[in-house]
Amino acid sequence: MLAFGAAGLAGCRRPKTYGFPGYVFVANQEGRAVAAVDLTAFAVARHIRVEGSPTEVVAPPSGASVFVLAPDVGAVHEINASTLSLRRSARAAQGALTMRLSSDQHTLWIAAAHPPRLLGLSLATLRPTHEIPLPAEPSSFDLAQNGKLAVVGFGALGKIAITELDARRLIHLIHVDGSTGPVCFRSDDRCVIAGNLEKRMLSLFDTNSGMVITHLPLAVRPEHYCFRADGGQMFLTGEGMDAVVVVYPHKTPMVAETVLAGRSPGAMAVSSGKPDFLFVTNPAAGNVTILDVVSRRVVGIVAVGAEPCYATTTPDSQYALVLNRASGDMAVIRVAGFTAKRSKFAPLFTMIPVGSRPVSAAVKAV
Repeated sequence: MLAFGAAGLAGCRRPKTYGFPGYVFVANQEGRAVAAVDLTAFAVARHIRVEGSPTEVVAPPSGASVFVLAPDVGAVHEINASTLSLRRSARAAQGALTMRLSSDQHTLWIAAAHPPRLLGLSLATLRPTHEIPLPAEPSSFDLAQNGKLAVVGFGALGKIAITELDARRLIHLIHVDGSTGPVCFRSDDRCVIAGNLEKRMLSLFDTNSGMVITHLPLAVRPEHYCFRADGGQMFLTGEGMDAVVVVYPHKTPMVAETVLAGRSPGAMAVSSGKPDFLFVTNPAAGNVTILDVVSRRVVGIVAVGAEPCYATTTPDSQYALVLNRASGDMAVIRVAGFTAKRSKFAPLFTMIPVGSRPVSAAVKAV
């Protein structure tokens, strides 16, 4: 009986958690620092001070570098992920707005407002190698996977531009007929996707010709989006309905479904596992709604903190990491912790204080 009892207790014991072998680097906008969080100890290993207020973090898959953008001073900082120290800094562009890493991991592209342009920085030197003038101040941009093109949105101007990076020229200027939201390329680079905020619509344009493919009416303003890992599904949230809009962007683009997903859904992240999960932040409610991507059903609701504003997942899809802008901490959701439970109210794995106003993060394996 004692043996059976011991076996029963062992069967009920939670599986041991090993974490993820790496760090998540968190940009603390008001703290003027980047927090390096050890994802095996689930604790802050170091706060790395930087000049300016960091808003974005990019972690190339290879190498030991992490790059941080501080728009208020127009600076790019490079952090050594091995030593958790600031390696170097460069003044990139006045009015720097946002940045993207090229697919070959050689160039960091920055959209700047003063003057309006795309600026390419060599990762080897942090010096400009490309500069492409733009017709107006950019609001968002994206890079094609082929490394040849960029698409730029111009917000209230109601236009988007497609540019050739190597030729440093604009090839298409497209009128969207409404304030432009986030812009991006489809996973095959053959199509540009642009949100129309005023008309609550998603517009798709042919990359080569700039011609309209289709307009898709939405139940929300397309303010936030993310894609499934294979690019086959696009998820959108925004003002208008407490829901996530699921779009199939390939072949015959269509709105597949509109799914209720908590109160005022915001930023999202997708895990790649079996099954895939969509983590939807609900800033007004202080929680995260978890959807099964295949069934599109809510499988978990996790209370995470005050004003969750950003979400990402570890490369092994075992953890979702959620930044709480108002409470200054990061919530860690362990996927195995809620998939084994019958209740939709999933447990929070842990909460880590990271700094003042965390707004962006990137995971780096070491």
